[in-house]
Amino acid sequence: MDAPSPPGPPSDASPRTGRQGGRRLFAVALIVLAAVIAALWLDTRGRIGATQEELAKRLRDIETESREARSLARQAQEGLRDAQAKIGALETRFAESQNQQLALETLYQELARNRDEWQLAEIEQVLAIAQQQLQLSGNVRAALLALQLAESRLSRSDRPQFLPVRRALARDIERLKSLPALDVPGLSLTIDRVVASVDALPLAFDERAERPASGKAAKTVPQTEEGFFARFGGEVWKELRQLIVVRKVESPEPPLLAPQQAWFLRENLKLRLLNARLALLTRDEAGYREDLRVAQGWIRHYFDVRAKASQGALAQLKQLSSASVSFEPPSITDSLEAVRAFKSRRERSN
Repeated sequence: MDAPSPPGPPSDASPRTGRQGGRRLFAVALIVLAAVIAALWLDTRGRIGATQEELAKRLRDIETESREARSLARQAQEGLRDAQAKIGALETRFAESQNQQLALETLYQELARNRDEWQLAEIEQVLAIAQQQLQLSGNVRAALLALQLAESRLSRSDRPQFLPVRRALARDIERLKSLPALDVPGLSLTIDRVVASVDALPLAFDERAERPASGKAAKTVPQTEEGFFARFGGEVWKELRQLIVVRKVESPEPPLLAPQQAWFLRENLKLRLLNARLALLTRDEAGYREDLRVAQGWIRHYFDVRAKASQGALAQLKQLSSASVSFEPPSITDSLEAVRAFKSRRERSN
């Protein structure tokens, strides 16, 4: 037998229950959706806030960097203006330095030209003085020194335009060096030594005259045995013998000279020797030899030739007489003409 089925709901209640369940589900879905939207909104809001904060921080950093960049730009602009001002000053100074350099080059050229002219004028003056020394006194040494001085100054300048002048100077220097050397200072010193020894030369009369014999003992008469008048007469006779001296001269050559005449003799001998030295300096051969000859004759005639001082003076005078002091004075006209020709060419070119 079939069981009886439970009684079912009424037919109109089933659709209502389904509608209520659907509403509940929709409400739950709305709530879930709202919760999700709220969660998403909150999360989005948090992210937006963080983004805003990050953006604000970035903006602040960018503003700080912008301020620093503006400050650096201002400093760069100021530095650029300073650099432009300095460049302008440097350009001005460079232009001034170029003008000064041009002026200095012009001045240097003028000074170099004037220096060359002064140097040539000085060398010409030195050569003219050397030429006068050769012509007047025959002083070859002084002329040689002048030529060597001129050549050394031209060699220090090291200018090729001076080569003709230097060649002429070299020729004149070789010509003067080839001349026979005469020791004028040594001969002059020897004459001075003879002049200094004149006062020590002994006179011939003083040495050759007889002297009283010193070895003979004078006989003395005992004064005790003579009377007063005898002693008085002896003293008077002794004084008279001292007033008058008789000497025997073996040869009439040595003259008897008073002290004043002996002084004049020595002074005249000195003057003769000094004249010989002057003739030596002026290269006067005849006057030089004549003065030495007269001096030797006076020493042999008036002075004792046996004395050592007289023999030394005669030997020195003989040595002086053997020297030849005359020569044909050379000329340095080549050097003078070369300098003057160079100066005239420079004047024409200027």
